[in-house]
Amino acid sequence: MASPRPNSAPPQRRPLSTDPAIRSETSGGKGRYVLSKDGHEAELTVSFTTPTLMIADHTHVPEALRGTGVAVTLVHFMVYDARARGIKIVPLCPFVNAIRKKHPEWADVFAT
Repeated sequence: MASPRPNSAPPQRRPLSTDPAIRSETSGGKGRYVLSKDGHEAELTVSFTTPTLMIADHTHVPEALRGTGVAVTLVHFMVYDARARGIKIVPLCPFVNAIRKKHPEWADVFAT
């Protein structure tokens, strides 16, 4: 049996934002991150209290997408988006707060 090559590169992962499709929508002081997959939409709703602070209000995943990891993907996307925009997140949503606790490297993004 041949051993793996020592310099072989790890498999490439697809970028988070291309498949499934994630988009950010904002209207006034409200917004949402939406993930579309297989004809269904999951969302993470947010409220903007100041230009540099948002509240993660609620995560909704339709029955057809539950257990597929789409809610976690939405939280990851929100964190990276907030970090890039210099916005702090208040994790009011229990799901977002639970995921935050598993990622100490996100401490700079959360206002707790």
